[in-house]
Amino acid sequence: MIKIGILGAAGYTGGELIRVLLGHPEAQIIFANSESNAGNLVSDVHEGLIGDTDLRFCSEMPFENVDVVFFCFGHGKSKQFLSEHTIPANVKIIDLAQDFRIKGDHDYVYGLPEINKNDIAKATHIANPGCFATAIQLALLPAAYQNLLKEDVSVNAITGSTGAGQKPGATTHFSWRNNNLSIYKPFQHQHIAEIRQSLKQVQGYLEASIDFIPYRGDFARGIFCTAVVRLPEGCDVDTSLFSDIVEAYREFYANAAFTHYTDKPIDLKQVVNTNKCLVHCEQYGNKMLITSAIDNLLKGAVGQAVQNMNIMFGIDETAGLRLKASAF
Repeated sequence: MIKIGILGAAGYTGGELIRVLLGHPEAQIIFANSESNAGNLVSDVHEGLIGDTDLRFCSEMPFENVDVVFFCFGHGKSKQFLSEHTIPANVKIIDLAQDFRIKGDHDYVYGLPEINKNDIAKATHIANPGCFATAIQLALLPAAYQNLLKEDVSVNAITGSTGAGQKPGATTHFSWRNNNLSIYKPFQHQHIAEIRQSLKQVQGYLEASIDFIPYRGDFARGIFCTAVVRLPEGCDVDTSLFSDIVEAYREFYANAAFTHYTDKPIDLKQVVNTNKCLVHCEQYGNKMLITSAIDNLLKGAVGQAVQNMNIMFGIDETAGLRLKASAF
């Protein structure tokens, strides 16, 4: 059994992580830390877990009793926590915040299995990708692999309200979010840096802009992304060239456990409550429209984190993550 500790366990990602781990055949939750909820049943906060667990939140953090700890903090809090606490060197860390996603003076491996699986397997510390970043990278990485990202890329993506976290705010309140749509942080979203980092890793260089417009959606969970990439000269008159690009997309994800290329147009319900990413490409003259979809709390957060844990501990990559989408 993999013995697990969770920090920041009372938030959306903490609750979703507990839900996934309770169904994991090789996972045992040793502690779920929450200072404000210490002593309370986990199911009193995460009410979807009523009848599934008698686990209680705790204020203690017995790191010596676990093999891995998940950081479910808000952005910026992981570095602060590590500056104030010591975690034994043999305990692995999977950080769901953005603190260590950009390469620098640290040993955190960027946890996108589709391109970094070998490094993840050897890592002690993982920086889990952002939710928007996951959907956008998985849409664009096969294009980068084919050296197609030479001109500016236009990206639009819409996310559910759970992407903003559990703490209520002006733009997450139901009466504001329902039947509404808005943009935020256009061209300057914090995930752009990690997106560019991975695309450059695969293509070898990246001079083009990633012009990303994020949208707030009037639904709870999921991300739906569209990206427009200019095709090489001749693709608009020679359809076999585009067919080759599509085949390269299919091959890029042929061995990916949860990312799948499909010839059919996709929709959000196909991935909600799963760890899947679906990707689809269409040609419009000299442009390629790429669509991708993920569940922001799973493939965009804790599902991918558990996938990384599985890889780190050398077990079946899909363990605990064979989650099925609803038909309705």
